[in-house]
Order: sequence, then structure tokens, then C-alpha cells
Amino acid sequence: MGEPMPEIKSKHSLVAKYVTQPIWEKLSSVVTKTSGFTLAKAISCATEYDDQHCGIYAGDWDSYKDFADVFDPIIQDYHGISSEAVHTSDMDVSKIKGNIDPAAPVHSTRIRVGR
Repeated sequence: MGEPMPEIKSKHSLVAKYVTQPIWEKLSSVVTKTSGFTLAKAISCATEYDDQHCGIYAGDWDSYKDFADVFDPIIQDYHGISSEAVHTSDMDVSKIKGNIDPAAPVHSTRIRVGR
């Protein structure tokens, strides 16, 4: 068995909602192959601070697989998607449809990607 479950200070975070004692007992001793990341490290911001909304970070690609019992429901809850949702990428620019006015050129744009 792994270390005892830490106190989650961010009581209203998604970590507080989904990292339950049974989940902790199942995953607390798991260490990712890529960088030796643990669930304790992934949720450390929720255990150290009381103002986190999500409260979790992936340390490496393996985190999403190894801690899927935590990451999947948090990602689904945060984005409002079901567990059956499938992400598709289509980089074919010819399929972009829109109503951009060529007389109003874009001077700047900002794209934010969060995960």
C-alpha cells in the first residue's frame, strides 16, 4: 500500500470530487515509467493550496494512462463531455467555413490551449 491520503485543501476542486479514498488506495503507489510521476505529485497543488479549481497536473504522457481513473472524470467534468466523447482532428483547411469579412483584416489573434 502507498502513502496515506493527503489532506486536499482545495475542498471545492475537481480533485476533491474525484480523488476518493478507494481511488487513492488504488493509485497512490503507481509511478509513471517516463518520469517517475505519482498521483501525490499530480494533485500537489490541491493539497498545498485552498483555491484550486481543477487541482491536478499531468507530469508526463503516462500520467493520463496510469491515473486515468482520476484524469478521465476530471477532464470530462471540466469540459462538460461524456465518457463516450471522441476527439477528432482534421487539419484540412479547405473544410473551414466562416463569414470573415475580407475588408476587415485581422491585426492580431490569440489562441489559448488548456489541458
